[in-house]
Amino acid sequence: MSDELKGMLLGVIGVAIFSVTLPATRIAVLGGLDAVFVGLGRAVVAALVAAVILAVTRQPPPPRRHWKRLVAVAFGVVLGFPLFMTIAMQTVAAAHGGIVLGVLPLATTAAGAVLCGERPSPGFWAVAFLGGALVVGYAMIDGAGALRAADLWLLAAAASAGVGYAVGGELSRSLGGWQVICWALVASLPFIVPPVLWVLPAVDWGAPPTVWAGFLYVALFSQLLGFFAWNRGLALGGVARVGQVQLLQLFMTLAFSAVLLGETIGPVTVLFALAVVGTVALGRRMPVTRRALKEDSEI
Repeated sequence: MSDELKGMLLGVIGVAIFSVTLPATRIAVLGGLDAVFVGLGRAVVAALVAAVILAVTRQPPPPRRHWKRLVAVAFGVVLGFPLFMTIAMQTVAAAHGGIVLGVLPLATTAAGAVLCGERPSPGFWAVAFLGGALVVGYAMIDGAGALRAADLWLLAAAASAGVGYAVGGELSRSLGGWQVICWALVASLPFIVPPVLWVLPAVDWGAPPTVWAGFLYVALFSQLLGFFAWNRGLALGGVARVGQVQLLQLFMTLAFSAVLLGETIGPVTVLFALAVVGTVALGRRMPVTRRALKEDSEI
């Protein structure tokens, strides 16, 4: 099995785990948990587990040259994406969020090109922009002709995740996939603990078990374990190519939104999901050039 195929398969596993993130987050915030607590508190829980994993496996601290990129990963997927996405989930359906976040492959590809030295072909860019245009079009149709505040939060979340995914995937080539997310989580603790402590007195500790189950899912799976497969997949198959697998997340998110939240998936949503995912097949055929691995490369 080629590294590219291994990367694609690991990417699918990571996407399957991430596809429950929006419904689980919406369950948590609709159940009364504060958005900051859900968005950043999940990272605190994940960081504590990550610290235990690093200690048990006796992982040495990463070389100094890697810390700049680890901080970029932390700000992208530990702070920016979770917080922005959670704020959006207070006011829009998880299915809607899944479609809007269909721009993630485009954001990841762009970040990979700018920060990681990948060179997608013009055909690849054309397909990626087509997928992004479909997503924005859907958001405007569903929002009665305009982007809502929640859509802007989701787009900001996508931009943050794109940077975090690209840099994390590139760094995983030399540091290791699960090590990258664990160290990024630990590095983020000084930034995420204060705001979580600030909102802690307002947390509804008596919320139903389903609400806490949603919170624990995004803390342990979305914020930690999913990245074990995802980062490794990006490292093996390339940021741009494996990043396109995220479009498959649309179908999974729509399915979980219907099952877990009872959201109605209309024909327009299904049509746009099919159209966006169709770009995966096209993008898979377009060439992408990757630079050789350099241990001392910077962002």
